[in-house]
Amino acid sequence: MSLLARLGLAAVWLISGWIKFIDPTQTVVAVRAYQLLPEDLVRPVAYTMPMLEIALGLFLVIGLGVRVTAIVSSAALLVLIGVIISVWARGLSIDCGCFGGGGVADVDGWDYAKEIARDVGFLAMAVWLVVFPRSPFSLGPRSRAPFSVPAQATVAE
Repeated sequence: MSLLARLGLAAVWLISGWIKFIDPTQTVVAVRAYQLLPEDLVRPVAYTMPMLEIALGLFLVIGLGVRVTAIVSSAALLVLIGVIISVWARGLSIDCGCFGGGGVADVDGWDYAKEIARDVGFLAMAVWLVVFPRSPFSLGPRSRAPFSVPAQATVAE
């Protein structure tokens, strides 16, 4: 189960981060649309966020520092859920830009509820990895699942 959570969450971070990384202008538009940051911080956040997401995804793929990466992932997802709730509560109509795009859009409460539910699902994967970080094919010594050797059958003579 931890392997699936690790690789699934890694895919989310890598895809989301890469889409933002290759289109930094659109990422700036998306961050600005939330209307939460002073203009001086919009670009630094928009340029840093994709690199953080890609780094989290890479750490999860290789299985290095899985628990720490899952904790950072959980914190990032809680922030994302919080800002989507903030946008919804303030009556703004934007595309979250979570997987590209972003900015002013014609959305309603159902769209925000779906985005929040999706992110809660990702958060559940991250929390699972905080509790159960060990999985096969991890490079980190504290993330690697112990190998179990099948019991040898003894031959009665």
